Amino acid sequence: MTDTLPEGFEPLFRSSPFLDRTGPFYSSGRGAKMKIGLRVLDHHLNARGVVHGGMLMTMADIALGYAMATSAEPPVQAVTAQISTDFAGSAKLGDWIESSADIQKVGRTLAFCNVYLQVGDQRIIRASGIFAVTSKT
Repeated sequence: MTDTLPEGFEPLFRSSPFLDRTGPFYSSGRGAKMKIGLRVLDHHLNARGVVHGGMLMTMADIALGYAMATSAEPPVQAVTAQISTDFAGSAKLGDWIESSADIQKVGRTLAFCNVYLQVGDQRIIRASGIFAVTSKT
């Protein structure tokens, strides 16, 4: 396992008590170019020794919401209304998981975004989210 981060990644610019307990998460870029990263640690694993599905869904929610929110200036304020997640693989201790987002639309009341979580070239999660926009300028 390596403690190094890929080039351009820094600690997530905004956190919460929940994210502090589930992370640490890292980020690079903004908007559709934003990537969220996570180095898999012991506390991310389930009893089978792979990353817990709830952990992957948490990361997908972060990646979807932060990419969508930072696609505008000032950032869009929104809350998650729906997430659909498809599991196509998993990750193990020491793996680097990284997101790539596709912002479909940020409207006046709803925003739509898709994200993939990958380990290397392997896509392990496909998720789509709908967000209720609470303020947008």
